[in-house]
Amino acid sequence: MIRYLLAILISLSAFTTPAQAWWNKDWQYRKAVTVDTSPSGINVSGAIGRTVVLVKLTSGNFTFTEALQNGADIKFVDSDDKTPLAAHIEKFDAATGIAYVWVSLATLNGGEKKQIWLYFGNATAGASDDAKGTFDADYLAVYHFADNPGQPTADKTANGNNALNGPPGVDDAGIIGRAARFPGQGAIQIAPSPSLAMPAGAPFTFSAWVKPAALTGEAAVFARGPLVIGLSNGVPFVALGAAKTQVAAPVKQAEWTHLAVVADGKTLKIYVNGIEAGAATVALPALDGPISIGGAEGRPFSGDLDEVRLSKSARPAAMLLAMVSSEGPSGKLVTVSDSAEKQAGGGSGVIGFIVSKLEPLDQGVVTICLLLLAAAIGVMIWKTRYLNACERGNKVFLKRFTAMHDDLVPASEIAGISPQEVSFITKSPLGRLYETGIEELNVRRRKFGDRALSSEAVDALRAAVDGVAVEENQKFDKFMVLLTIAISGGPFIGLLGTVIGVMSTFGGVAMAGDVNVNAIAPGIAAALLATIAGLAAAIPSLFGYNYLNSRITKISDDIRVFTDRLITRLAEMQAEAAHTPPPLGIAAE
Repeated sequence: MIRYLLAILISLSAFTTPAQAWWNKDWQYRKAVTVDTSPSGINVSGAIGRTVVLVKLTSGNFTFTEALQNGADIKFVDSDDKTPLAAHIEKFDAATGIAYVWVSLATLNGGEKKQIWLYFGNATAGASDDAKGTFDADYLAVYHFADNPGQPTADKTANGNNALNGPPGVDDAGIIGRAARFPGQGAIQIAPSPSLAMPAGAPFTFSAWVKPAALTGEAAVFARGPLVIGLSNGVPFVALGAAKTQVAAPVKQAEWTHLAVVADGKTLKIYVNGIEAGAATVALPALDGPISIGGAEGRPFSGDLDEVRLSKSARPAAMLLAMVSSEGPSGKLVTVSDSAEKQAGGGSGVIGFIVSKLEPLDQGVVTICLLLLAAAIGVMIWKTRYLNACERGNKVFLKRFTAMHDDLVPASEIAGISPQEVSFITKSPLGRLYETGIEELNVRRRKFGDRALSSEAVDALRAAVDGVAVEENQKFDKFMVLLTIAISGGPFIGLLGTVIGVMSTFGGVAMAGDVNVNAIAPGIAAALLATIAGLAAAIPSLFGYNYLNSRITKISDDIRVFTDRLITRLAEMQAEAAHTPPPLGIAAE
């Protein structure tokens, strides 16, 4: 019932509310995707900047049957629902219901909830993966290890720093799709290139997911000249020649750990799972030689690697934590809405979204307002039909009444009257007054004969007719009070819902410590919907009340005029009967 009434409100208010644009009419479905760096998400502060997030689709949050089998129709659009976002698919398996999609966000800040849109459901869409556009210009190389076994590892950035070979093995159950597996021998080799050249003191960031098979010995995860990043008996370290910096605790064997090293030209920091775990005051030397990933001479690595990234900038700590949350098993950063919106021909995207944010109390207020509106509409329709019948009956009756002159008889005895006219007259207020007057006159004729009516008898006759007139006016006013309640009460009920909704929104924000527009706007917009519901009940009721009241006033005036006319006519008719001699041959009584 509530959904039905809300649908009425949407249809009434959609023409006055700017609709949320549908990015492209060729796509049939969309889902909201929330990137949450607020306390309800990963709780980071500060500017993150342009970043890449991983959107994980499963059969629990995505209907694979409504998209193409290869995911070619998967598109991401920014918060404005106008700007497409660069993205590419690492894995899309409709059979198992798993997909990994990398999406580039132009900007991301700590302490905010950013909503983007996932569009799908276009049978004619062509593949448009944009891996090169997904990663910003500061990325030197990015390796997903999603290549088929035996193929060289591909760089997903625009630099094209592809490896000379592939990993010794692959793990199809990596932390993000397929991962590279190293059995303690063999490594991925990357040739030097102009884009990989690094002058002395240059900023640099290395990040990767590491899953060691053993925690013994010294294993290199990344090596380039004097720079070695790896594990020493499971403890993450960075070595520059003989100098070594390491953290305090080892990582866990056979478990995925995110390892990152950031150099800003003055300080070198080691991050484990997005948290700073070690640091040293040192700058990197010039680096321009080949790169080895997954082992180095004298430092073999045994285990799996996934999502290795090299950058020529010092990535902020907030970005590294976002990486861990986006790509790791916790998944707090990115949330895909369970429900999908279906394109409905450019109608009420915004209103539908706002309705979905209504709190139960506001739903009750909106329902009350819509019930008032429904009752008011019912009264207006019924009253209009009733007044139409009254006016039609009055018109038919007055025509016959005028034609009778002084020979007034019951309506059913009027010469030449049709059954249809009789039916109309029975619905006429004037006809009912007339019948009452005739009946009262006949009562007095039977009692006093043809004598003229006394003043008391005329007053009694008028009182009887006035009583019917009052009854007719009461019929006109019946249920009109519902319109006045909707007019005066609807806006106040809606305003009450809005005030309570705004209080609830700000109270929730205060409790959560989340002070961004994405946290506040939906609740306030939903609260304002209660005021719209109140006005939607009041405005049509106001117009309807004024229209009906003007018609009722006119008919009431006609009743007053006709009452005086009828009583005078009946008294004159009786007086004339008293002075008319009887026909010849009949003795007067």
